[in-house]
Amino acid sequence: MASVPAHARSAPDRLLAVLGAFDLEHPALSLTDISRRAGLSLSTAHRLVAALTEWGALERDDAGLYHVGLRLWELAALAPRGLALRQVALPYLEDLYEATHENVQLAVRDGPEVVYIEWLSGRSAVGVHIRVGARWPLHATGVGLALLAHSDADFQEGYCGGPLTAFTPYTVTDPAGLRRMLAEVRRTGVAVSSRQVTDDALSVAAPVRGPGGAVVAAVSVVVPQADAQIPVLAPAVRLAAWGISRGLGWRPEKGA
Repeated sequence: MASVPAHARSAPDRLLAVLGAFDLEHPALSLTDISRRAGLSLSTAHRLVAALTEWGALERDDAGLYHVGLRLWELAALAPRGLALRQVALPYLEDLYEATHENVQLAVRDGPEVVYIEWLSGRSAVGVHIRVGARWPLHATGVGLALLAHSDADFQEGYCGGPLTAFTPYTVTDPAGLRRMLAEVRRTGVAVSSRQVTDDALSVAAPVRGPGGAVVAAVSVVVPQADAQIPVLAPAVRLAAWGISRGLGWRPEKGA
């Protein structure tokens, strides 16, 4: 957060700072924690937290800790790239899970990152560092590669030319190599990310299109790398992505 004095920040900025104090690593916070993480005085934090709690954006548990409230979930349900997309996609994600019994994921792009909005975990699936709301850089995941490959050319070039973080020895950090991967995604219709986040997992992803044909999300399945059968997985993932796209109103051009 920029080092702007609390008194110089607008009322909306201070409210957003309180909400921004919560994240995946900090889902429950005391008033003192909120004050510190939001960069606000304790009295200001107390006043804003009280207002947000009364409105339903925050909830206070029996231990005195605050959590994100259900009112925000109600609003999130109206977001076309959030719960509304999830509602359309869920039957197809469940079908993909039943076909594979592996981790199945749905994600959207937010700037240079993917945000996971649904995740079905397989009973005997490979472990993954993913949960709903988690973020990862685009280049390191199958869904991220599918989304990046179908973003506009200027964004792709800027991303490929920027720093590419490595998470394993297999993470693609070479700009030229990443450009080749993106071209292959566009050619085949699927993205394959092998051992880029963990050295035992492989993901196969496909893009999801909205009514006008633009890519709005990506779906993937994550399997153990050692016995991954990409020729079997790719058609199943493509079919799930196609079904979600149709559910969103996309209709392929004749002959496509």
